[in-house]
Amino acid sequence: MVTQTSKHTPINKSDLVHRYGPWAMVTGASDGIGMEIARLLAQKGFDLLLVARSKDRLNALSVEFSTQFHVSCKTIVANLANDEGLAAVQSALESHEVGLFVAAAGFGTSGKFINNSLPIEREMLQVNCAAVLDGVHHAALQMRQRKKGAIVLFSSLVAFHGTAFSAHYAATKAWVQSLGEGLRLELKTDGIDVLVSAPGPVSTGFARRADMQMGKALTAHEVALSTVNAIGKKGFIRPGWLSKLLGWSLGMLPRSMRVVLMSKIMSGMTKN
Repeated sequence: MVTQTSKHTPINKSDLVHRYGPWAMVTGASDGIGMEIARLLAQKGFDLLLVARSKDRLNALSVEFSTQFHVSCKTIVANLANDEGLAAVQSALESHEVGLFVAAAGFGTSGKFINNSLPIEREMLQVNCAAVLDGVHHAALQMRQRKKGAIVLFSSLVAFHGTAFSAHYAATKAWVQSLGEGLRLELKTDGIDVLVSAPGPVSTGFARRADMQMGKALTAHEVALSTVNAIGKKGFIRPGWLSKLLGWSLGMLPRSMRVVLMSKIMSGMTKN
C-alpha cells in the first residue's frame, strides 16, 4: 500500500533532480544507509518513494522529510522477500517519474553456513539479489523511455572474493557487484548512470541482525554521503578509508590469499 504525505512549498532543486527526474525511490529506507540516503536526497529536493517493511517508521520519516525539506513523500510498506512486495515496488515505479533508484535494502548472516537456517539464507538471497534484479529491471525500463536516470547498488568489501563465516552473504554481494559493473556499460547508451558502492564495516542494524561485532566501522551517514556525492560522477566507489585501504592492499595479493585473510577478519567479527 502506498501512502502520501502532502507536499509543501518546494525548495530549490539540486542538479541531480534536473538531470535525472523528480522522484527517487529508496529501498531499505527505514534504517541505516537507506534512511541516510533518503534524507540526503530529500535535502537535494527529490520527491521520495520510501520502501521498507516498517509502516510506523516509514510514516515518521515521511513526515520528517516532507516537513523539513518540503518535498513529497510516499511510503510503500513492502517485504521484498515475497511477490506481493515486489509487485508494490513495480507499481510505484510504473506510476511515478523515478529518475533515481537506490537499492539499499539487504541483510546478512554470519557464522558457518551449514549452521545457519536455510529459510533465512533463502530470504537473504531473495532480498539481496532477486529483489534488486526486479527493481533494477523495472526502473531501467522506465528510465530508458525518458533517456535519463540513475541506479545505485550496494555491494560490499567482501564482494571481491569468497569469505568464510559469511560465505553466502559475500556471494550475494559479488552478484550485485558483477551486475552493476555490467549494467554500467549496457545502460550508458540509454542515458542511465549506474553506481556501485562497496562499503566496509558500517554501524547499522545490519551487524545486529547478522550477529556480528563491528570494529572500526563507518557511520551510515558517512557511507550515504560518499555514495550520493558520487552519483553521476563515478561507476564504483569504496566509501571510507578502511574500505579503500583493504581494497588496495588485498588487491595486491593472490585471490586465494585474499580469501584466507578476509575469512580471518570475518572470524573475528563473528559472535557465533
